[in-house]
Amino acid sequence: MIEALSFEFIQHALIAGGLVSLAAGIIGSLIIVNRMVFLAGGIAHASYGGIGLAIFLGLPVFLGASLFAVGSALLISVLTLRKRERIDTFIGLIWAVGMAIGVIFIDITPGYHVDMMSYLFGSILAVSTEDLYFMGILLGIILFVMFFWYRDILAVSYDSEYAALRGVNVRFFYTFILVLSALTVVIAIKVVGLILVIAMLTIPVYIAEKLSTSLGKMMLYAGLISMFFTYIGLWFSYSYNLTSGASIIIVSALCLGLFLLINHTKNT
Repeated sequence: MIEALSFEFIQHALIAGGLVSLAAGIIGSLIIVNRMVFLAGGIAHASYGGIGLAIFLGLPVFLGASLFAVGSALLISVLTLRKRERIDTFIGLIWAVGMAIGVIFIDITPGYHVDMMSYLFGSILAVSTEDLYFMGILLGIILFVMFFWYRDILAVSYDSEYAALRGVNVRFFYTFILVLSALTVVIAIKVVGLILVIAMLTIPVYIAEKLSTSLGKMMLYAGLISMFFTYIGLWFSYSYNLTSGASIIIVSALCLGLFLLINHTKNT
């Protein structure tokens, strides 16, 4: 693996893995404490519509997926804030329609024969310099937001009614969390694909939650744990010529199983 570090695509993969892991640790923590896992899944699969549209129009895939994901997040925000009892129906609808739109646009794109598995299961070894800029900027925005609005986001995440009484704009921060989740999902798709992205956003966070006593520590631990899983998964993928996204998730799942076993042993 050491000799592989001389290759530019490996260097890009390692940088991308670090950036996405930190972003996924922070946003994944917010997704868990706000109970938005199903919402994030809906956004992830709906973003496939943006991928198909970008391919059809000849636009950068990241741009198309980001616009579609953010649009889906805003729509989900409007629908779920007004009619929470119908949340499963709305998310399922957006999930299915988004993927169907993506498939249709790819079908009608003339001469397009690229393997779509890279979008479904990730292609971290194909990360470009432009992709790294996008990932870095998004992580910077996430860190900026958490630094300046941590207390407001904390209040909204754990007790939205109390936050509203304190004068916090719950609607704004709820929507903002969804938008950041959508953009994080898009960059995570490059690493593990839209099929596996929810695992990347939740497995490290679950472990971090058990080890931390505050939301801030939970975000930090989740980011570091996610980075560890990503790098071990990349090494495993490179060593045995396996799909990188699937390798990262398998490593994550095995480590989660080991963590649960150790925890169970301690408690018995």
